[in-house]
Amino acid sequence: MQFYFSVFLIVLAIFLSLRTLFIPQKLKGKHVSFENFFTFALIYATVMAGFGLLYYLLDLKGIWVLSDESMRPSTSSYERMSTSMYFSAITLFSVGYGDIAPVGVGRAIAVFEALVGYTIPAAFVTRAMLDQNRS
Repeated sequence: MQFYFSVFLIVLAIFLSLRTLFIPQKLKGKHVSFENFFTFALIYATVMAGFGLLYYLLDLKGIWVLSDESMRPSTSSYERMSTSMYFSAITLFSVGYGDIAPVGVGRAIAVFEALVGYTIPAAFVTRAMLDQNRS
């Protein structure tokens, strides 16, 4: 039960973070500003941490999602968590290096995370342009 509640909270945090891009009042100003940059960085950080925690929780549940040696049950929790966060960051910001590959349900999650990673900058720029046109 705790596993499913944790997954729900993580997905909710990712959704609420991404929702910020689509609400006009959240991004202020017509130009690049520190506030907009900070909002953009927080959205990326929340999404990266959320997906990283999702990979880690699935691993703890016994669902193999990443093909790295550090994700074996015999390794420390810290190493498994850091590998999950690393994989999440690399997947979100690029296509990945190939040193860690998703397996099973991890593939679908990684594809969705990559899609989100490519969509965030486009949504951010679109939001800024729409706000500029309204002014």
